[in-house]
Amino acid sequence: MNKSATIIVLFLLFAVQLFVPAQVIYQQENALDMGSAYKFKTRPIDPSDPFRGKYIVLNYEMDSFETNDESWNDYKGTVFVYLKTDVEGFAAVKTVSKTQLDTPDDYFLTKSNYNYNGMVKFDVPFNRFYMNEYKAYDAEISVRKAQVDTTKTCYGLVYVKDGTAVLDNVFIDDTPIQEFVEEYQKAKGPAQKNN
Repeated sequence: MNKSATIIVLFLLFAVQLFVPAQVIYQQENALDMGSAYKFKTRPIDPSDPFRGKYIVLNYEMDSFETNDESWNDYKGTVFVYLKTDVEGFAAVKTVSKTQLDTPDDYFLTKSNYNYNGMVKFDVPFNRFYMNEYKAYDAEISVRKAQVDTTKTCYGLVYVKDGTAVLDNVFIDDTPIQEFVEEYQKAKGPAQKNN
């Protein structure tokens, strides 16, 4: 291979390496700018699940759908989760399909885990919310407390477009998690902030 061919091959490899992450970033930014917003209600996480870094882990109420269709038995693979908004204003499953449907409804792509007694479980791919390292632990504590307190509502605001779903923010009673944590930390006092 001559020198100019080597340079062209290296340039193409470099371009491909830049294209893939750029495409992912573009899809996520496009979903945030042009996508539809859905509020996904959370539910408590198993308390034994340890804090895992500078993010909070969210567990959503909407993670399954019921079906009598036997073709879903033991199905593990990609699924298209089509959304609707329930009467309380939260995201709900309209339908789930193994193939893309010809419908204007918003959807996200994910994986099906298992089927048990007609209930097909699927992964919700936007279950981590990254934030400032000095607020992440207190945010997770605040979210856990809010999820078990029946007087509070905790949800993730997710933008959905063309199969891409991006978690934009987490709210407790319509207050963004950053603001909620700042109030929580003020109430704790400076001596206890990072304990």
